[in-house]
Amino acid sequence: MDRLTTLMERFALQVKPAALPAATLVVIADHEGVAAQVWFGRPGLGAGLDAGRVVFAAEVDWGGASNPLLAALPDRFGYPLSADPETASLVNIMCQEFEAARCGSASVVNRLGEVLIVRLLRAQIEAGSTEPGLLAGLSEPRLSRAIVAIHESPGRPWRNDDLAEIAGLSLSRFSETFLTIVGETPAAYLRRWRLVLARQDLQKGDRVDAVARRYGYDSAEGFARAFKRSYGLNPLAMRSLGSRDRGEERAA
Repeated sequence: MDRLTTLMERFALQVKPAALPAATLVVIADHEGVAAQVWFGRPGLGAGLDAGRVVFAAEVDWGGASNPLLAALPDRFGYPLSADPETASLVNIMCQEFEAARCGSASVVNRLGEVLIVRLLRAQIEAGSTEPGLLAGLSEPRLSRAIVAIHESPGRPWRNDDLAEIAGLSLSRFSETFLTIVGETPAAYLRRWRLVLARQDLQKGDRVDAVARRYGYDSAEGFARAFKRSYGLNPLAMRSLGSRDRGEERAA
């Protein structure tokens, strides 16, 4: 079972150099100038870090608040490189590309940054979380099976009974554990995930009725009501907004 691939595929990740106050990914060197620790989190994570020891600072754009995993991460967390030579080597290559600024460096940094984020997230999932949210859910072996099933098949008419069976728990135990660890009911998480994906599809120009069917809604009208409650816009307006943005990108 892969707890990250679906999330990585649904949200495009970009890593771009940034000033320290705006950075969400920062590499700090030790006193000998060797990359020693990676910090990842929300803007402002650089506060309190020694600016003189910053090897590089970057902004990670990974879907913002619409990405449930990113939203579940702590404001910042540190990852020491001393016990992980593979990640240390990866970071060193990123630093070299960042400093050299040669042809194609931005593309290399972006792709290596994606690999780095995956490794950081793996570590967070393995470490678990004391705060309710998706990260905590993915860290729990039984719940994670149900969450991955939701991620991979959002249009399926999931019932709690189905998800409880996948998790290997009784219905009552599953419902109680999911609410406690994830912070919302399975139905609420499924509904939110469907609407996140629906928004992406509408912004790409997909038809409203097709999106509604894709994510398990009985009618376009019911989908429109749920979508507007969540985003404050009806699906047609979101689709038009996406078309405008795509036109501006082509013009640029």
